[in-house]
Amino acid sequence: MNALMMAYGLLALAIVSEVTGSTFLVKSEGFTKLGPSVAVIVLFSIAFYLLSHVIKVIPLGIAYAIWAGVGIVLTAVIGYFVFRQGLDLAAMVGIGLIVSGVIVINLFSHSTGH
Repeated sequence: MNALMMAYGLLALAIVSEVTGSTFLVKSEGFTKLGPSVAVIVLFSIAFYLLSHVIKVIPLGIAYAIWAGVGIVLTAVIGYFVFRQGLDLAAMVGIGLIVSGVIVINLFSHSTGH
């Protein structure tokens, strides 16, 4: 497996760790519940550790844009389905623009190294 594919795999794991940590952030109830609070700290630490390896291969701005964009979308999806938090039209359009931005970066940017 080449370095770029490995970096994207680590980026995916970092995104999953961050989104899962964000989910536990809700469950921690302001860090008043020990188990979810520990999960937040561990999962965010894993996410940043993985991101630190990703940026050795993928430029920081590109990696962070992908991480933030995909993370926002996944967090919104979890908020909608797990926590029953509604999304209005403006939120859905905004999320669509974020997804479009990530697609443009991956398809057309020469900064990503592919």
